Amino acid sequence: MFATAEFWIGLLEIVWINIILSGDNAVVIALAARSLPPHQQKQAVFFGSAAAVVLRILLTIVAARLLALPYLQIFGGLLLLWIGVQLLSDADDGEGEHRPHGTLLAAVRTILIADLVMSLDNVIAVAAAAHGSMTLLILGLAISIPLVIFGSTLMIKLMERFPIIVVLGAALIGWVGGETMVSDVALGDLLAAQGWVHYAAASAGAVLVVVAGKWLHRRAMRPNAA
Repeated sequence: MFATAEFWIGLLEIVWINIILSGDNAVVIALAARSLPPHQQKQAVFFGSAAAVVLRILLTIVAARLLALPYLQIFGGLLLLWIGVQLLSDADDGEGEHRPHGTLLAAVRTILIADLVMSLDNVIAVAAAAHGSMTLLILGLAISIPLVIFGSTLMIKLMERFPIIVVLGAALIGWVGGETMVSDVALGDLLAAQGWVHYAAASAGAVLVVVAGKWLHRRAMRPNAA
């Protein structure tokens, strides 16, 4: 099996698909991990990335059936909006010993929940490239782990240097959340002829996350400023 051209072509396809589709996952991992103490950031990135890939393997097996369930993506989209708001509202303005820190378990849990929702559509492309080969699927996704880890680590450094990236990352989560909601099968017939609704919902999700997250963040900082 490993000597066939089809195997290596399928493997390259899966790795390439994950490189393309893991950008938003890297943003979520970086946003969740940046609130941790520096010595725990690498742990969160590693465990979050590895657990997300394992979850994606399991999800691939049942993805087609899950996507056929009505209202599932609406619920998942709302969940993503909530995660985006929480990550932005928890963004810190302090440094050093005054900088608030989250917990490793909370960060990994956030990464897993967000990846579960954001991967519903992505895993179908991976499953198609695997052509029913579980060995190819697992191997391809395993190779993708260091790619996601590298991307997440790079994003954390960029977020620390350029805080605007935190806002853009939260907006991306909101965008995906809006897209996910209007992609639900329950809305298929209603929105099929309205192509603009897809982009309107995605834009509304991004704006909602940024506005709500910023408002909650300012509200949380008021007692400290007094």
